[in-house]
Amino acid sequence: MIQQQTTNQTAALKVIGIGDDGQGSLLPQYIQWISESEVLVGGERQLQFFPDYSGETIAIKGGLSELAARLQTKAEEGRRIVVLASGDPLFYGIGGYLSSKLNVEIYPNVSSLQLAFARMGQSWQDAYVTSVHGRSMKGLAQRIDGKSKVALLTDETNSPKAIAQYLLSFGMAEYRAFIAENLGGSEERTGWYELQELEEREFSPLNVMILSAPKGAWAGKRWPMGIEDEMFIQRKPDKGLITKKEIRVMSLAQLALQPDSIVWDIGTCTGSVAIEAARIARYGEVYAIEKNEADLQNCLDNMHRFRTDITAIQGRAPQGLEQFPDPDAVFIGGSGGEMEELLHVCCSRLRPGGRIVLNAATIENLYEANKAFANEGFATSITLAQISRSKPILNLTRFEGLNPIYIITAKHKESGGAEETEGTASE
Repeated sequence: MIQQQTTNQTAALKVIGIGDDGQGSLLPQYIQWISESEVLVGGERQLQFFPDYSGETIAIKGGLSELAARLQTKAEEGRRIVVLASGDPLFYGIGGYLSSKLNVEIYPNVSSLQLAFARMGQSWQDAYVTSVHGRSMKGLAQRIDGKSKVALLTDETNSPKAIAQYLLSFGMAEYRAFIAENLGGSEERTGWYELQELEEREFSPLNVMILSAPKGAWAGKRWPMGIEDEMFIQRKPDKGLITKKEIRVMSLAQLALQPDSIVWDIGTCTGSVAIEAARIARYGEVYAIEKNEADLQNCLDNMHRFRTDITAIQGRAPQGLEQFPDPDAVFIGGSGGEMEELLHVCCSRLRPGGRIVLNAATIENLYEANKAFANEGFATSITLAQISRSKPILNLTRFEGLNPIYIITAKHKESGGAEETEGTASE
C-alpha cells in the first residue's frame, strides 16, 4: 500500500473517502494531499470539514457529467485536485463515475455499511446489499423476499418509515430493522426496531437500515415455480379465468426470462403469469395490463400476497402499452379481439433476442396469430398442450382434461431464416 501511494503521488486527481467525523477519519498522508491541493471538491457537508482551506472549492450539486468535464479541464491545466466522497467512493459513490471518465486514484475510507454492521456486531459477507438512495423502491419486495440479511442505503424520501410501510404492505413482518444514524459523527445513534415501530418514528437523513429475519421465518411462505391455481385470488363466482399452472409453467419456460428481463403481461386477469415472471426476473421489471377493473384488483391483491412488485394498469391493449418500456418478453393471455394491431405493436417494440408467447384456446385464434406473426417477419413454434389432472372417484382415480391450449412462441428471424430458427428450437 505504501509503495502504491508513493508511486501514484504525482497523479493530478485523487478521490479520498471521508467519514462523518471529518478530518479525524483521514490518514495524515490524505490530510497532507488535501492541504497541498489547489482544488477541493465535495459535498457541502464535506467541504465544511476544511474551513481553513485556501484553494478553490467546488461543491458537488447534481450534474456529474458537467463536473467531470470541469475537472478534466483543470487537470489538463496541471491543477492538483482532491475529491472528497463519503466512506468508500466506489460503494454507491462518485468514485465509479469519475474513474470511468477521468484518470483518478481512489483512497477508500470505511463505508457506512461496514460501520453499521460493526455496531451490530455481525458479519456482513452474507448480506444482500442494495440502495434506494435517490432511486425508486419499486421491485424491492421481490428482490429481498427470502433473504435473511438485507442492507439498505436510504434517503429522506425512502426513509426507514417509508420502507417499513412498503414492506408491511407486502406482509413482510418477519423482518426486524437495525437503524444506524450519523455513523462516526457526534450524533451517532443506533438501535433495533420492529417494522411497526418504524411507522411512528423519524430518523436522521444520514442512516443505514439493516433488515434481519430469523431462520425459519419463511415457513409456509416459499412459493416454487408453478404456484397452485387455488392459491390465487380469482373472480367469483366465475373461477377458472386463470392461466392454469401447467400451461403457465410451459409458457414461462418459452419466455426464456433472465433475472433482469423487462416483461409485459397482456390480459393479466389474476396476474398469475406476471407474478411468476416477477419471481424469476427479480431484478427486472414486469408490466401488466387488464381491461376488467375487478380482475385488475385481484391482480393487485395477488401481487401483495406473493410479494411481487409489478406495475399493473387498467386498459385495453394495445392502448396503454406506450406507457411501458420496450420488453424482452411478452406474454399474451388474451387479445381482446384486436390480434393484428396488438401483435404489430408487440413485434415492433420487442427487443432483439426477445420472445412473445401467446396462448390460444381456439384454432381460429391460432391461425390468426400465426398469420400475423408471419406478416411481421417473425418465426414461430407451436406447442399443443393437452393436460389432464387426476381426480378421485369413490376409491378409484380418473383423469379430467383441461381445455387444450396452443402455446405459440414467436421471435425475430435469425440470419439463417425461419427454418433455421425452428430447427434449432425443435432440437
